[in-house]
Amino acid sequence: MQKRTLGSSGLEVSALGLGCMGMSQSYGPPPGDRQDMIAFIRAAVERGVTFFDTAQVYGHFANEDLVGEALAPFRNQLAIATKFGFDFRPDGERSANGLNSRPEYIKQMVDGSLRRLRVESIDLFYQHRVDPNVSIEDVAGAVKDLIAAGKVKDFGLSEAAAPTIRRAHAVQPVAAVQSEYSLWWRRPEEEVLPTLEELAIGFVPYSPLGKGFLTGTIDAQAEFTSNDIRMTIPRFTPEARRANQALVDVLRAIADRKEATPAQIALGWLLARKPWMVPIPGTRRLERLDENLGSAAVDLTPDDLRDIERAASTISIQGGRYPEHLERMTNL
Repeated sequence: MQKRTLGSSGLEVSALGLGCMGMSQSYGPPPGDRQDMIAFIRAAVERGVTFFDTAQVYGHFANEDLVGEALAPFRNQLAIATKFGFDFRPDGERSANGLNSRPEYIKQMVDGSLRRLRVESIDLFYQHRVDPNVSIEDVAGAVKDLIAAGKVKDFGLSEAAAPTIRRAHAVQPVAAVQSEYSLWWRRPEEEVLPTLEELAIGFVPYSPLGKGFLTGTIDAQAEFTSNDIRMTIPRFTPEARRANQALVDVLRAIADRKEATPAQIALGWLLARKPWMVPIPGTRRLERLDENLGSAAVDLTPDDLRDIERAASTISIQGGRYPEHLERMTNL
């Protein structure tokens, strides 16, 4: 597996990471056998993956615990990223308050993450969503204190706007920004990516396969379970899926030419964008993991990339990427 460095942080990771959220929530019922998911995560390590993404809020702490147990034997060989910023009741359930990035709360919650992840220091600690009630300077200052205390190694932001990134970076250098980015969600290109390049900050695209749509395995007739997040996303209505199939058709045409799959072309396009980008596709299936990792070996020529851009530019993606209440929590 090829390696990449996230900006000027010196944090070297595999060119593709593994998003672990779906192992605990959001995409239908979580797998019933915890040991199967532990074996799956360890299979990713065996295949050269050294970058794993989780969060306090995924499964209400359960995902951190799963990732921590799975990766405990390999801790000196890889990097774990987790996220703070949601508010929890004493019983561990999400509170009605939504976000909470008060410095004292960040410092209180980090110890639980350290315990669940079974580490002495968190490799990359993201603010999960910008908290409009707490200045980003105070958030960055709190993480700076945690870095000084040895509890955190690097600071990150998720779904933050360019001005917010600049303000945070002035207090504590930001190693990486994580935001949704793919051929069907390109807003980071407008302001965020130029800012990251200027400041030498790494970029970690999540949902690089459009929550599965860009794999070519989801059509207008696909059905989702009631606890699948895609049931609530406007972009996944049958009508939107029917319209958005045009983008998958573009990927499939290139894939056939390259003896690859649509997913591999979508990930290969991201890998070709910048050397400081590290996509984190999520999956729970070994065959999909192997398919995703195979994208690193797909050689997209300048002509291939121009063909993708030319065709994609003619397609207007239909439907919002999130329900309105979730979209309001992004790009702050």
